[in-house]
Amino acid sequence: MNSKKLFNESKKYLPGGVNSPVRSFKPYPVFIEKGYGPNLWDVDGNKYIDYCLGYGPLILGHGNSNVVEDVCNQLKIGTTYGAPTGNEIKLAKMIIERIPCAKMIRFTNSGTEATMSAIRLARGFTGKDKIVKFEGSYHGAHDYVLVKSGSGAATLPDSLGIPKDTTKNTLSCPFNNEDALLKLVSEEKENIAAIIVEPVMANIGCVEPNKGYLEFLREITEENDIILIFDEIITGFRLSKGGAQTYYSVTPDIVTLGKIIGGGFPMGALAGKKELMKMLAPQGNVYQAGTFNGNPVSVQGSISTLNQLDSEFYNNLNKKGDYLRNQIGDTVEELDLNIQPVGLSSMFQIYFNPEKVTNYELAKKSDVDKFSVYFHELLNRGIYIPPSQFECNFISSSHSYDDLDKLGNSIEEALKIAWK
Repeated sequence: MNSKKLFNESKKYLPGGVNSPVRSFKPYPVFIEKGYGPNLWDVDGNKYIDYCLGYGPLILGHGNSNVVEDVCNQLKIGTTYGAPTGNEIKLAKMIIERIPCAKMIRFTNSGTEATMSAIRLARGFTGKDKIVKFEGSYHGAHDYVLVKSGSGAATLPDSLGIPKDTTKNTLSCPFNNEDALLKLVSEEKENIAAIIVEPVMANIGCVEPNKGYLEFLREITEENDIILIFDEIITGFRLSKGGAQTYYSVTPDIVTLGKIIGGGFPMGALAGKKELMKMLAPQGNVYQAGTFNGNPVSVQGSISTLNQLDSEFYNNLNKKGDYLRNQIGDTVEELDLNIQPVGLSSMFQIYFNPEKVTNYELAKKSDVDKFSVYFHELLNRGIYIPPSQFECNFISSSHSYDDLDKLGNSIEEALKIAWK
């Protein structure tokens, strides 16, 4: 088996044999050779319908013809310049037209850089040091936010190598718990620069905010002169044209973007009110820089992707999401399993948990052993999803209803085996 052979070789050169922890699973990860549309092919010739989609970026599926053509044309005239381009302005306008809070934007190379810079900006603007994050939220792999994190860090809530003096300014609070946050803010409001939140917690599976919770966050931050940051690395351009802030009708001060914004290429961004964004260097004194910020290849990938994401696109994609989630819900009910199918828009997951999951503590009670059986049974049936209970699954516009039916049938078979 070529994947097994490559994994054994990769362990000699790459820590754990992979370049990101979320890609690892036992006995060894499949090594991918190519992807097109909704499908992946591994080095052993196996074909999979892909519902991982690069952990979210590929809302158009693999190898979208428009994106490929436009990016190839850009490659012919240059890969990076270290100088501004007109396309950066074009993309900035496209995003500002879509995202309610975005009045100015700074492009970065990743979601991690975007959240790191947004936190620095909030601190620079307010002159305060502390931030609040929610337990289980994942805002990238930088020191300030690797505290009770989700995603690949869900099994390692704190990382070695992070000084206590760094995390002393990071306060954690349970998601969807108004009383806990009210208490924290009442005690620390003079020191809190920002509250950063995933509007949908997509790095512990898929947890929606309780009704009114995002409105509550907006009110408490405005009342206490705290910057509200929406981390929309996953939900940005996934839930709607304007992301979660349009979907839920709540406008933050700053938004961070990634994944879909790059059209399959490395890219991130932070955007917000002008009085905030003007604090960034060279206009202001909050430093942020990057050799590949606004890289012309990634910018073109983004423009080509966003050009295809209109209202009709989301209507069609969300219908597919509803169709699949109804199928999964019917299966769970017919099998009489006490587990929780969840999701919205083009996102879905099943919590192997008898309780409704509304926060990190409840998510952690999920049966990861049964989930592992379920994951491998799907893989054996040609379905590729993230290998962790604490990740979200995605649908792209390239998935057909036949693809969704195959997934639904495979989920039924996998659940029966997981509950033997």
